[in-house]
Amino acid sequence: MPTVLLVRHAQASFGSADYDVLSPLGREQTEALVEALLAREMNVARLVAGTARRQLDTAAPLAARLGLEVLTDPRWNEYETERVLEHHGAARVGLDGAGAGGREITSREFQAVLDGALQDWVRSGEGSPAPQSWPAFLAAGTGALADLSASLGSGETGIALTSGGVIAAICAELLGAHADLLAPLNRVLVNTGITKLAIGAGGTSLIAFNDHAHIDAGGGSLLSYR
Repeated sequence: MPTVLLVRHAQASFGSADYDVLSPLGREQTEALVEALLAREMNVARLVAGTARRQLDTAAPLAARLGLEVLTDPRWNEYETERVLEHHGAARVGLDGAGAGGREITSREFQAVLDGALQDWVRSGEGSPAPQSWPAFLAAGTGALADLSASLGSGETGIALTSGGVIAAICAELLGAHADLLAPLNRVLVNTGITKLAIGAGGTSLIAFNDHAHIDAGGGSLLSYR
């Protein structure tokens, strides 16, 4: 039976001018992730990622150790966070850590606004004014997963380096197409957390969600959510 691991990228740079750059902590998380995945001794046949720098930079060290090419597919990219917030957020916040009037906000404050925006985005369906609707985003993620799964043979593993929203969307769909789970699942996903799927004749099953033992092993010093 083939398996797919959905891996969230390492910590990016919330509060900086360019969010899409791994932080120093993110690079430490990436090192821990690579060692943890290699220790599983899997038959990794495919390594894919979106086109975001934070995804590719998390994937690169693993690809080097496995001797595999990182295959890029924009369907593994995150939802357009700034556009979702622009059209559905209750307050002005951004990934640069700025709130209304340029006030600096915490990651917790940002998350509270993002949760509400995601819920409204999902409820809006195809009627969202954002450039990418929730149905389109979900179709992209599930389509990317279907193509990766179809490329794997028995006993092979595919690894996708992606983002929290993609993982949350896929898991919400596997748990019974409960779109209302997007925000709560997205909120708890840890940087470099590993979600395992089994690809069987009867469909795809969620086996493990957000495994981050490799992060906890450091006494919690590597734990982050953004």
